Amino acid sequence: MPESPSILLTVAAFLLLLGPLIVLHELGHYLMGRAFGVRALTFSVGIGKELWHRIDKRGTRWRIAAIPLGGFVLFAGDADATSKPDPAMQNASPEELKGTFPGAPLWQRTLIVLAGPMANLLVAVAIIAAFVAVIGVPSNPPIVTDMPENSPARSAGVLQGDRIVAIDGKEIESFKDIASTVMIYPNQTVRLTVERDGRSFDVPVKLAERVVTDRFGNESRFGMLGVSGGTLEMREVNPIQAVGYGFTESVAIMKTMAIGLKQIIVGERSVSEMGGPVKIAKYSGEMMSLGWLAFIEFAALISINLAFINLLPIPTLDGGHLAFYAAEAVRRRPLGARSQEWAFRGGMALVLTVAVFVTFNDLISLFAK
Repeated sequence: MPESPSILLTVAAFLLLLGPLIVLHELGHYLMGRAFGVRALTFSVGIGKELWHRIDKRGTRWRIAAIPLGGFVLFAGDADATSKPDPAMQNASPEELKGTFPGAPLWQRTLIVLAGPMANLLVAVAIIAAFVAVIGVPSNPPIVTDMPENSPARSAGVLQGDRIVAIDGKEIESFKDIASTVMIYPNQTVRLTVERDGRSFDVPVKLAERVVTDRFGNESRFGMLGVSGGTLEMREVNPIQAVGYGFTESVAIMKTMAIGLKQIIVGERSVSEMGGPVKIAKYSGEMMSLGWLAFIEFAALISINLAFINLLPIPTLDGGHLAFYAAEAVRRRPLGARSQEWAFRGGMALVLTVAVFVTFNDLISLFAK
């Protein structure tokens, strides 16, 4: 078992991971705003006390702050770093609104906000595409070649030679799809669609729970069907196919995150599985100690995580702004300033509460080992 990485390596890996991903996220907002002529007053990497700044010829203040756990772009017309509209702009003239975020058409504001999470998603797509362009993609057919005695699939009546064509209605194209589909459902029942002797039928299977402990002692719970598919086969892909695979995989991972969050909310998974900055830092150091490839692969996962979190419909997050814009599109006018103010306060309270909780949760799991 490798030794746990040093504190110095862990901190360095954490900053090397989070810093670029935050910068790319905020650059997404900034570049989209700039494309639409919206002035950026401040571009901040990190939050809190300013350590360094430079003002460019467009008047944008580029700054680095002391706490590397976030960042923001402050556009003209924003009240603060959460992009809450400045109440003073409510009665502004068209001339005063020109070049400001509130003065941009609804569709432009939507794209500016969406550009941050999409930048993180594209980072993950690029990383995954680069990996599969080199090593190929798994392509062995989803045909059962073996099952252990205690296999949930065997107990449910699945036989060797059966082809699994769908799980809960989701089409299965390769054997890899089986594991990635069932892993999020430990101890739950799924519906397999199986082909045998030219006919297809459904088989309900109660999945087993598999607890995996990695070389650093981190435990993960997975759903297990208990089937194998023979030797892994890799298929070469061209660059376009690699990008398509990267996008499909990134979206699938986001869907898995959404299912996992729902399971935590309804009590199907323990809240101890939630992680925050401390746990990300720990994993960053561990992945860096395994080499650059492991670290870059982990960066893709965290980039997808940042995109997913920011798209949650919580005021102060990008998803909260998008929810406001959806309401504005339906009502054909923005929500009232008072409604937005209370929504932002509630969103900020929720975000801070969750941040404190996951940090406390991380520290408990860290020192419990």
